[in-house]
Amino acid sequence: MIRLNKAPLCLLLATLLGPGQAARADNFNALPEIGTTAASTLTIEKEMAYGDAYMRMLRASMPVISDPLLSEYIQDLGHRLVANASDVRTPFNFFLIQNREINAFAFFGGHVAIHSGLFLHANTESELASVVAHEIAHITQRHLARSMEDQARKSPATIAALVGSMMLAIASPEAGMAAIHATTAASAQGQINYTRSNEKEADRIGITTLAKSGFDVQAMPRFFGRLADQYRYASTPPAMLLTHPLPESRISDSRSRASQYPAQKLNTSERYQLARARIVARYAGIDSDAAQDWFDRQLKKARGVRKDALNYGKALVHIDARQYPQAHALLDPLLAGDPDNRFYIDAATDLDLYEKQYDQAISRLEKALKANPEHQVLRLNLADALQEAGRHHESISILNRYSHDHPDDTNGWYLLAQAYAHNGRRDAELAARAELMALRGQWDKAIKYYIEASQLVEMNSLDQARYDARIDQLRLARSRVADL
Repeated sequence: MIRLNKAPLCLLLATLLGPGQAARADNFNALPEIGTTAASTLTIEKEMAYGDAYMRMLRASMPVISDPLLSEYIQDLGHRLVANASDVRTPFNFFLIQNREINAFAFFGGHVAIHSGLFLHANTESELASVVAHEIAHITQRHLARSMEDQARKSPATIAALVGSMMLAIASPEAGMAAIHATTAASAQGQINYTRSNEKEADRIGITTLAKSGFDVQAMPRFFGRLADQYRYASTPPAMLLTHPLPESRISDSRSRASQYPAQKLNTSERYQLARARIVARYAGIDSDAAQDWFDRQLKKARGVRKDALNYGKALVHIDARQYPQAHALLDPLLAGDPDNRFYIDAATDLDLYEKQYDQAISRLEKALKANPEHQVLRLNLADALQEAGRHHESISILNRYSHDHPDDTNGWYLLAQAYAHNGRRDAELAARAELMALRGQWDKAIKYYIEASQLVEMNSLDQARYDARIDQLRLARSRVADL
């Protein structure tokens, strides 16, 4: 899978703050307000522009998990909640960051980030969903815009400075809080009180969303209470507790609200347990021995789908350690019992490719695609398997369509660049790499690659016209980001 390079987080703040320009919202948003006149500070359109710019910076600076299976899972979970949320005004995008810290944060434009460390502490899907529902409420209630409006009344700081410091705060609390204090004259106590007010509102609305989505509403006070107990006397609490304080009053309030809903017992979510096992095996930042030890300890008390998920996780660790017989011993029975399970198919395909069984991998994926012809993960896996088999032309056909359907997925562009490189199409390879650079907000590199691609093709050809048009689009995008 793709791993994004890290860059100093301070670059995010420097870019967002700009040369002291204030962002102006000339047109009032016609939508009804929720608790504040936040639209007088930022329009929905401007929020989405900030969110898109910040998302590109995160791709370049943080280890965003590009694993297609996990991306599919967290998107499905998030949109199940959004479908039952109120006051939704923007599209939503959910993504994972590889970080063992317990944290999640939301920012402009409907973007919600979840640290992989949350999976290690959330015992059930409802507990994870309670955190995601809380973050969705931050967005639907426009808490960032409302916070900036509140701060703008109290200090001479520009909106650009407030956007930069607040967005940095949600991603990197210690650096962000320092930036907030440097750009505002508001008291620290006032900032904390306003944050706690937002937190209670997000809890209240999040619990309603949880209930409408069919999750266990008791999961929210249970998870938050467990975190508060675990870190009550910690000298360095997790990032989530810096940006999401958990005083006893907030836990009591969420417990009281959850008690108003009838108790329900839900079946264990197989997909959540499989996603959790995949994160422990590949994204927890621990070595193979530590991962196997974790799975073995969990297996002592596991039953049913949870036991299957743990064995799947153990199989992944064996695959990554090139211990193929041990992986087969665990994975083959799972796949035989549930041949349509995409987690198992993905792992079996990994095994096929490592063992150079290319035809078997391709056949396995083509069979799965007959039942789900548009499935994102299966299409990517098939393109990858075709490349491993040296069938790059067939891979290009799949990836061109995939990248058209999913232009924000770095996986598609990465594989497409590889396929064109093997096929000797230097201009198309450069174009695919340019799209990767644009997704990371690296506009100059993206434009440079497209210029080089344009110079390689025939003068006045359709390819040159297409590349030149894209250069104009990227220059305009770069200009708009600079204007923020």
